[in-house]
Amino acid sequence: MILCCGEALIDMIPNADGAFAPHTGGAIFNTAIGIGRQGATVGLLSGISNDVFGDLLSEKLEKSQVAKQYLIRSDRPTTLAFVKLVDGKASYAFYDENTAGRMIADKDLPDHLPKGIKALFFGGISLAVEPCADTYLSALKQYSRNRIIMVDPNIRPSFIEDESRYRDRMRNILDCADIIKISDEDLDWLDGSKRDRDTKAEEMLGNKTKLVCLTLGGDGVKAFHENGVQCAVRAPKKDVVDTVGAGDAFNAGVLTHLDRNHILTAHGVASLSENDLSAMLEFASHFAADTVTRAGSDPAWHFEIR
Repeated sequence: MILCCGEALIDMIPNADGAFAPHTGGAIFNTAIGIGRQGATVGLLSGISNDVFGDLLSEKLEKSQVAKQYLIRSDRPTTLAFVKLVDGKASYAFYDENTAGRMIADKDLPDHLPKGIKALFFGGISLAVEPCADTYLSALKQYSRNRIIMVDPNIRPSFIEDESRYRDRMRNILDCADIIKISDEDLDWLDGSKRDRDTKAEEMLGNKTKLVCLTLGGDGVKAFHENGVQCAVRAPKKDVVDTVGAGDAFNAGVLTHLDRNHILTAHGVASLSENDLSAMLEFASHFAADTVTRAGSDPAWHFEIR
């Protein structure tokens, strides 16, 4: 099983009339949904409300074949993210005080995870706010032994209350990652120097990190491996409805491809060839590009490149 650890929320997305309609969302939730729809075994570790929105999230997980035994249910409200779309690109205003997702604590975590969980995925706004951010860091340290760790910071600067604490926490988290996926905007936020992005991305390699995927929006994605292999793939051309969930679908594509090809292991990730990287990026990029052709985050079932 791949266990995705982080937020599940409701995206309030404007329709053609400007009225907001609820859509299930959250970076980690979306990634879990994308993986589940490809037939891979996946679960979600997240705080979920018992309210009507929490029920929507739970139902979507079940329909998308995502295991729910690691959900932490409570009577606190669901996080809401109001989405503003400008030329199809999304920005967010979050309502997250005292919510079921935000308020999870160490005591809510399982004492241990079964050996069948081979990979953990972390990221999103769940790493930005307390107490859940510290709880997910505890989970990462507690459960990471002998498992592949993938991290996507997916930074929302307006959501960060204490930048210094966030940067310290993110450094600790990234140091534990085997695979880092990071957007060009997030990379520049973490490293504000004038150096070129390739150099910044390559410097993230080392320690435990074997692979960095740098997404470049419409310009595609580059991958940098610890063994010196690099690969770049251009973004497929699609008619974009909105970009909600595009990066999450890319993450799901990476993990799905590695799992499907039996290389979601320490040895497999450490030994990726240029052909492996190219095939992985092609699948993940096409999967993400297909997702942006529909409103909200609605990844395809049993996706294949055509």
